[in-house]
Amino acid sequence: MFILRGFIYLLLLAGVAQCISLEAYELGDLAQYGEGSLTEKMQDFFALSSAITFAVCAWFSKGMRQACILLSALMLMMFIRESDSFLDQYVFDGAWQIAVFIVAAVTIFSLRNQVKLSYESLKKFSQTSSFGFVTAGLVIIIGFSRLFGRSSFWQSVMGDAYVRSVKNIVEEGTELLGYSIVMIAATELLFFILATLKEYQKQDISNQKLSSYAKANLAH
Repeated sequence: MFILRGFIYLLLLAGVAQCISLEAYELGDLAQYGEGSLTEKMQDFFALSSAITFAVCAWFSKGMRQACILLSALMLMMFIRESDSFLDQYVFDGAWQIAVFIVAAVTIFSLRNQVKLSYESLKKFSQTSSFGFVTAGLVIIIGFSRLFGRSSFWQSVMGDAYVRSVKNIVEEGTELLGYSIVMIAATELLFFILATLKEYQKQDISNQKLSSYAKANLAH
């Protein structure tokens, strides 16, 4: 099963790379990789999908519930941030900041009396394989893509041949890679939680059978 999942993730990342190149193949040197590009839309999709997946993980996992709520809220805020142009155009200018503030405020309020539980939950999450992937994905999204996509860097490299779309491809493509990794991490965490629940259920059934067997023997 783990081999199949690994192969699926490989195909996913290969598909992501191919999708990034589609705009260039279709529009050539007119490709800008702006807000309405396929790359940006896929960032939105992965951010929202990750938020939903972490929310599902919070539903099923009691031990990591607070950690999953925090991760879900974080990815939802990142989705809102990625949708800033849409919200500015169709809601009002600055709507995304208010939406992010609301999500953060609701999350903090809901966990206000669970500081210790949140710490223990995050500690448990840090012991899963998903922790490293989430951390790597967030570092790529928040830090690496921004630094690697700096205009000053690409202007220095390309000189008079500087083309902004090339800088955009690198920055947005790297950012999409980060979102893809977070989505994989969220999926793996859900698999882990469901597998753990299944194991607990098996143990409960076994314990019930042993208890029934013991009671039957005592009755005799």
